[in-house]
Amino acid sequence: MNRTDTSTSFGFKKVEPEQRQGLVNAVFSSVADKYDLMNDLMSGGMHRLWKSAFVNWMAPPKTSADYRHLDVAGGTGDIAFRVLQASKGGTRSVICDISGEMLRVGEKRAGENGLRDRVTFVQGNAEALPFADNSFDVYTIAFGIRNVTHIDQALREARRVLKRGGRFMCLEFSKVEVPVLDRIYDLFSFNVIPEMGRLTTGDRDSYQYLVESIRKFPSQDDFAAMIEEAGFERVVYRNLSGGIAAMHSGWKI
Repeated sequence: MNRTDTSTSFGFKKVEPEQRQGLVNAVFSSVADKYDLMNDLMSGGMHRLWKSAFVNWMAPPKTSADYRHLDVAGGTGDIAFRVLQASKGGTRSVICDISGEMLRVGEKRAGENGLRDRVTFVQGNAEALPFADNSFDVYTIAFGIRNVTHIDQALREARRVLKRGGRFMCLEFSKVEVPVLDRIYDLFSFNVIPEMGRLTTGDRDSYQYLVESIRKFPSQDDFAAMIEEAGFERVVYRNLSGGIAAMHSGWKI
């Protein structure tokens, strides 16, 4: 009798689903203090432009007196702080991250940026969010959903906590669609980034996983289909830097 394979991926490795989240947690616990610095080094600062484009597409309201933003897997605050700085005082952000270490970095940065009274930090899992139905106007997740074990469940949770008319937005590394650039990107990713991680954080393995996890993530079209399957409508995506990253959007209608 054939045994059904229930394993999932952790980078290029096969692991049992119940093991994966703990392994991912260990990665971000290890790199939390240098996470933002490594983002600059790995992308040559491009991640800042991608995040700005993401928030511009989101278009935070300038006049709303009660606009609720949920940023999942956003522990260090990069997206939430941009949203708050782009909007008026009525916008409030909740940052939900499974990593306590990442949240501690975010709380410190919120104080340094004078935003502590406009943002709340909550430790929680994207697959079982600790929030009531119909609670938020917009849900964002940037470079985090590929680290979720059950992406389909996380998408359903995103829809559950959004208000009717709410928007789901995701920024994630994706499939490079420009010839030659894809080969250059592969060479850089596998040969430079893990070694850069070793020199900067003393942790090569975590960055090897992060590179591998990008290659295991669905293509732009496949991920858009997953968003639709979760019940979102008007699903579209936009490529950034030839598809190195992509922004996805869908609405709860």
